[in-house]
Amino acid sequence: MASQILCVPDLERLLEKDPYLAPYKQDFERRYGIFYHILKNIEDNEGGLDKFTKSYLTFGVNRFIDGGLYCKEWAPGAEAVFLTGDFNNWNPFSHPYKKMDFGKWELFIPPGPDGFNPVPHGSKLKVVIRSQSGEVLYRISPWARYVVRELASVNYDWVHWEPPISYRQRHPVPKKPKSLRIYESHVGIASPEGKIASYKNFTHNVLPKVKDLGYNCIQMMAVMEHAYYASFGYQITSFFAASSRYGTPDDLKELIDVAHSMGIVVLLDVVHSHASKNSEDGLNKFDGTDAGFFHSGPRGTHALWDSRLFDYSSWEVLRFLLSNLRWWIEEYGFDGFRFDGVSSMIYHHHGIGETFSGDYNEYFGMHVDEDALAYLTMANYMLHFLHPESITIAEEVSGMPALCYPVKEGGMGFDYRMAMAISDKWIQIIKELKDEDWDMGNIVFTLTNRRYGEKCVAYAECHDQALVGDKTLAFRLMDAEMYTNMSVLSPFTPVIDRGIQLHKMIRLITHALGGEAYLNFMGNEFGHPEWLDFPRKGNNESYHYARRQFHLADDQLLRYRFLNKFDRDMNKLEERFGWLSSPPAYVTEKHESDKVIAFERANLLFVFNFNPSKSYTDYRVGTEIPGKYKIVLDSDAPDYGGHNRLDHNTEFFTQKYPHNYRDHSVLFNSLCENDEQPRRPQHTYYLEVYIPSRVALVFQNMDIQN
Repeated sequence: MASQILCVPDLERLLEKDPYLAPYKQDFERRYGIFYHILKNIEDNEGGLDKFTKSYLTFGVNRFIDGGLYCKEWAPGAEAVFLTGDFNNWNPFSHPYKKMDFGKWELFIPPGPDGFNPVPHGSKLKVVIRSQSGEVLYRISPWARYVVRELASVNYDWVHWEPPISYRQRHPVPKKPKSLRIYESHVGIASPEGKIASYKNFTHNVLPKVKDLGYNCIQMMAVMEHAYYASFGYQITSFFAASSRYGTPDDLKELIDVAHSMGIVVLLDVVHSHASKNSEDGLNKFDGTDAGFFHSGPRGTHALWDSRLFDYSSWEVLRFLLSNLRWWIEEYGFDGFRFDGVSSMIYHHHGIGETFSGDYNEYFGMHVDEDALAYLTMANYMLHFLHPESITIAEEVSGMPALCYPVKEGGMGFDYRMAMAISDKWIQIIKELKDEDWDMGNIVFTLTNRRYGEKCVAYAECHDQALVGDKTLAFRLMDAEMYTNMSVLSPFTPVIDRGIQLHKMIRLITHALGGEAYLNFMGNEFGHPEWLDFPRKGNNESYHYARRQFHLADDQLLRYRFLNKFDRDMNKLEERFGWLSSPPAYVTEKHESDKVIAFERANLLFVFNFNPSKSYTDYRVGTEIPGKYKIVLDSDAPDYGGHNRLDHNTEFFTQKYPHNYRDHSVLFNSLCENDEQPRRPQHTYYLEVYIPSRVALVFQNMDIQN
């Protein structure tokens, strides 16, 4: 795309917040210039942004008011294009498209004799391409809205989806949550049965659980149609089609509508970073050439993912991808997107072999794909301009500066970025360190190390850690004993005790300290005992590990219910106090030898004692606001599988006693008779508070109205 330097309206705001970006001012101006050039071309030549990004109304197959069909495709490498299917008894050449400018082809099919649609709902179609070499190719339209695969077939079939009565939204769309608590979900595994679960199952059986757990957002994976189930939805074949393996488009619309009725917003895990190499039922070689939607040659293939890479400098690729985003919002009612693989998109090296040290030179230069940056900037600009309540999240590992700043400040316009380092840190700690060697300063640094002004989605683990070959936190902490010692009728073994207590502590400190939004992958909230492994040849096509055993959390005789209840109460407490939408926490304590971390956020005081064996009394913790404090969440409570070492009726009063740069402090002194002898910490200031070993506590200042 044409590159030009252009003044960024509010760039100085960005440079004031991060003066270290000043040497790269011209880079921001050039990037903004590319974006602005695209926007101006759309306004000047395409009838405006709204019309351009609704191209699904003209491309593919669309019905006119008179009952006829208008068909349009972009196939710049084709010699001829035809439409065939059930409607013409699969005559491949009876309905030729007319060639237009810029590689486009169009066909008008008049209404049938009865004045109705000449292609009935549910009938099969194919685009026939005669390539430059004379080869005749049968393809699915890139704009196809529904594709299905017969049981005996390898490839998907394009089915014309135009039911006489389609699902209509019944419930208002919720407002964008101030505090985003995300339940990352996969419809197909959302059942304890060894099969592919349905949209309807999710609607009736999973949505109530999500609501009860206190999540206000669902992030749906593997919805865009993908031929290979085991790809986890990351090898897309049909970008406009909701996966038919779970049910019909109307079933998905109902799912989203019912979620809205519960006050839950729904995000789509959108994959615009690459596409499946399938050609018969995918975008690859649609017009018989190696290019089309993708870069030609080696640049058009991802070396590790074995998939095709979009050419973001192509006008028709921009039309296709931007319209794709509009389609999912306006046809299905999605409330936004989590963009997958952003790091792969924005660097020519796709992040392969890169460690990203944080040196600013890594984010600027010839190795950055500024066409991809321009596409993502345009996507965010378009979504927030046309749908102000929409939410966008970037899965971006490199730490690209200004990713979540407004476009007018030189940013890319995302609302959030995934805090991907946090889950890696927890895995590294659990795998490599003894409990007594955990580094409190390093934990706090990882949880708070984010760019000022750019909101992050914190998570202790997501779907990546659940996949076979990796382990969830619960499995790393308790491993094989999860199969034998999770019954409340069996003794509390040291392994299970440690695992349950740390599982709660890790999730709460991540939730409260790690970002401005929180994410959990379905089932991990209660420590799901097994990994994810989709049916494939390597496991004899088994569904045994491609399911979620929600019933385990409902069984009163199993300890999974303790973790489930803690997760729910943790979310409900955030809903009440809103720490995710509050300013970042002020950390008052990160004591290495004591293994204690304390911080304040949203008028709450959080105290964590990671020490595996030592409890403390007379422990002083600094606080900004004086008053009377009481416990509002205690991981040691019996309802959460704890040891019940604290009296929740105890009131704690601050003293005018400076501590850790705070004007006041709290004395916690509530030792129970059944606890081990506590130790007085060696501090300059003594805080007389009782903090049991391996426990997380949250205190509310009762003198403040919340």
